[in-house]
Amino acid sequence: MLMQTLEKQIPIWFFIGVVLLIYGVLILASGIYGVFYPPPVEHRVALWELHADIWWSILLIIVGLVYSIKYKPQH
Repeated sequence: MLMQTLEKQIPIWFFIGVVLLIYGVLILASGIYGVFYPPPVEHRVALWELHADIWWSILLIIVGLVYSIKYKPQH
């Protein structure tokens, strides 16, 4: 009698989506903190007033959510 095992694999894209989502949340928290407690003027990067970290984190969160939902493991 042969034993058959049903092996369910989780797509790597699901994990990539989760990592992007986590990074997006962390960068967003850092960006919001930077808005409320800005660095001194002499330590600011060029175009600081555009808050690229907030925009980048929103993009990461959106892409992370799309990948996490699309490649969610099915039970």
